[in-house]
Amino acid sequence: MLANYFPVLVFLLVGLAAGVLFISLGLLLGPNRPGVVKQDPFECGFEAFENARMRFDVRYYLVAILFILFDLEVAFMVPWAVVFKELGAYGFWSMLVFLVILVIGFIYEWKKGALEWE
Repeated sequence: MLANYFPVLVFLLVGLAAGVLFISLGLLLGPNRPGVVKQDPFECGFEAFENARMRFDVRYYLVAILFILFDLEVAFMVPWAVVFKELGAYGFWSMLVFLVILVIGFIYEWKKGALEWE
């Protein structure tokens, strides 16, 4: 029974060894030139000018949720497209229902003004 898991163990050990090897090579052979500019905190390419715990507009979170929503849509559509011919009509109609639900959510967010940035 445990012999079936041996390839998984080998895969994990090889992956762990490769990760440790590459990180070690980067630390040993990479350039190390610390400086004042590199140590400064920055956000989005400019210096921070307010407290890190400042409030964000709710629209920021709505845009983030929209990004996750449509990112997941693509993550579900790629495997579906790969096996589209094998799924037949059932696969087509189930993906159509999925897309209709997403479009309804998109229209709702659009009507709420989540896509309009001031």
